[in-house]
Amino acid sequence: MKIDSSIPSSAPVTRVPETSGRQGTVARATTSGSSADSVAITDLSARLNQLEGVLAGVPVVDSAQVQAIKDAISAGRFQVDSEVVADRLLSSVKELLLQRGTA
Repeated sequence: MKIDSSIPSSAPVTRVPETSGRQGTVARATTSGSSADSVAITDLSARLNQLEGVLAGVPVVDSAQVQAIKDAISAGRFQVDSEVVADRLLSSVKELLLQRGTA
């Protein structure tokens, strides 16, 4: 495959004027040459980015609760209530069916 250098590069992106629905900061990064790229980040986007960072630090599993259950199982104190398990299983299936619109 031959690389053709005669293809013109894309035009540089210029700053988009602020409108009433878009508020935020504009970050500029220059590349080699005189072209500059710009990105407009709305307040909502910045907030979502911040929340994503917070959620990344939250553990998915409660390690203390898992350890307590392990200890209860090891000591023979953990009792499984089959009726509660069956009720919750049926509830989750009903919820899934309602979400899919098949119920």
